[in-house]
Amino acid sequence: MSKSVGNIIPAKKAMNDMGADIVRLWVASSDYRNEIAASDEIFKRTGDAYRRIRNTSRFLLANLAGFDPAADAVADDALLPLDRWICRRAASLQQELITSYSTYQFHQVFHKVHNFCGGELGGFYLDIIKDRQYTTQADSHPRRSAQTALWHLAETLCRWIAPILSFTAEEIWENLPGSREESVLLTQWYGQLPKADDEALGDGFWRRMVTVRQDVNRAMEAKRAEGELKGSLDANVVLYAAPALKTSLDSLGEELRFVLITSEASVLPLAESPDNALQGEDEELRVVVLAAGDEKCERCWHPPAGCRQRHEPSHPMPTMRH
Repeated sequence: MSKSVGNIIPAKKAMNDMGADIVRLWVASSDYRNEIAASDEIFKRTGDAYRRIRNTSRFLLANLAGFDPAADAVADDALLPLDRWICRRAASLQQELITSYSTYQFHQVFHKVHNFCGGELGGFYLDIIKDRQYTTQADSHPRRSAQTALWHLAETLCRWIAPILSFTAEEIWENLPGSREESVLLTQWYGQLPKADDEALGDGFWRRMVTVRQDVNRAMEAKRAEGELKGSLDANVVLYAAPALKTSLDSLGEELRFVLITSEASVLPLAESPDNALQGEDEELRVVVLAAGDEKCERCWHPPAGCRQRHEPSHPMPTMRH
């Protein structure tokens, strides 16, 4: 910025236009070891990044409606594998953030939190668990398992952003279920995240599942372009996998189709794949997508015989708290 050029952006004007937290996020996201740039376009991008973090927090809070940690939280070893994994991922990331904070690398904190909200959470985990949240009974184990993970994530994310997005963190803190201190700024790092790793379904497996899901989505997108599908739940997917990958996919059982968000999902040996199977980014995987039958559960859109058992029609979809 230069006075002679006249492109000064007063801090007070920026705060009035966008809010103090976005200005604070701009400061934190800037690498102070180099010259720091400011412009309307940079502030716009910072605002977009802020909304990604805020909207992720809103989703977590909205899906904790009716959840009492003292009565409803699921024990660590009883969490579903996907829920256990996202908590372990958050625990690992928290250690990285603590290191970044203690060495004053605030731009690293920003990038890691933003990437987590847009990647593992928004781009994978939260998309998958919507089915469990909206279609299973309010007090069912699958839903309570997801809510327990969401509660852990909200408690953790709130503390991660508190030194930077102080006002937003306080808003989250005020709406979290359970008893707590008066302010998030008076607490410490969250220490209740499940950390034990699964031998069969560890971090490596779920990272690979991200790639598998991308391959399946690519195959479904091709079918949509041809007019054979409307949505993912109109699809039956057959995965042709190499022996080691097949064993891992088989271990998910019925949960596989919920992870892929498809009507049905089955796994067969790679050697049996037909010529029209799509070669995945994972070289040990080929994918075939077929149109599902018309008969579906009215609530979850899965075949009636395979839907989550005993839906509760009166269970409402969660509403946003902010």
